[in-house]
Amino acid sequence: METVNYGLIGCGMMGREHIQNINLLPHGQVSVVYDPVTELAEEAATLAGDAHVAGSLEDLLAHEKLDAVVIVSPNYLHVPQLQQIVAMRPLPILCEKPLYTNPSDAAVLNRLFEGYAHPVWVAMEYRYMPPVAALVAQAEQATGGIKMLSIREHRFPFLPKIGDWNRFNAKTGGTLVEKCCHFFDLMRLILQDEPVRVMASAGQALNHIDERYDGEAPDIWDNGYVIVDFAKGARAMLELCMFAEGSKYQEEISAVGPDGKIEALVPGPGRFWPQLLGDPPVPQMIISPRSPKGPYVSEIPVDPALLEAGDHNGSTFYQHQRFNAVVRGDGVVEVTLADGAKAIAMGLAAQQSARTGQAVLL
Repeated sequence: METVNYGLIGCGMMGREHIQNINLLPHGQVSVVYDPVTELAEEAATLAGDAHVAGSLEDLLAHEKLDAVVIVSPNYLHVPQLQQIVAMRPLPILCEKPLYTNPSDAAVLNRLFEGYAHPVWVAMEYRYMPPVAALVAQAEQATGGIKMLSIREHRFPFLPKIGDWNRFNAKTGGTLVEKCCHFFDLMRLILQDEPVRVMASAGQALNHIDERYDGEAPDIWDNGYVIVDFAKGARAMLELCMFAEGSKYQEEISAVGPDGKIEALVPGPGRFWPQLLGDPPVPQMIISPRSPKGPYVSEIPVDPALLEAGDHNGSTFYQHQRFNAVVRGDGVVEVTLADGAKAIAMGLAAQQSARTGQAVLL
């Protein structure tokens, strides 16, 4: 297969980012798009280079030039759309996180994809941010074996979405699922281990409190701490604050072991950086050995073309590059359905722990 023809389901902000990155692939193009908001679908079709605008998901799946599907719809729609794809036209799938929001859907998806003949990739973009990928590659050597892992995200509040679906736990799965499954996935990836216990404290302190949608107040959390114990003895912590958009770096990852510490510092989207402060920060990696002491700081710049194509430090492109290769028969799925489900399980456990004040065993 020389060129992969994609069908895109969901044409909002993240859908546009997927299109912009597929446009950069030498072997990919978006041939058909669908969104129930016609204006969004038409704009996305133009961005993709005159793609066909489908009137429904059925219409998209019937499109002749279709080799793979990318799901970028609201969280609560992922499962029924996956079921429809499998039933109507089984194809390679890249599905945005989280795969599902209801714990009972884990078993549903296990049955749905048992024996499925095509690759299914869960979109965990943060793995592919260049500074994060560099930390993952060098963490074992720099630390001598990680004993403590810390991930801090200090960022802006949830952005507006069509239908305001991201203001409510029922449609998102909760902040520690919707937003933080990325970080739970990173914990498993960096530590190469599985979680056994989750403890969390989280809540809604500032964001969206005064908003009302059809008379309902948003219940989405905006801050929290999560501590995760892993099977081989390492501990990991997530610190989330969604009213800290003034930060120089949005994500800060630190891994420490008997030989030293390694850190990745990742700025947020460049479009949010105040112009009066000059150029946005450049991502950094810092290695701090215990002996001889002294940190080594490396800048890890991201290709400007990739920064222009989205808000995730080039990671969406690198993810699509790998998925595209898999669809064309080269390589293997790097973020599996099992990876996606385990990250959700950790997020759901964190939500439960924060609600009950009790540790949750996995």
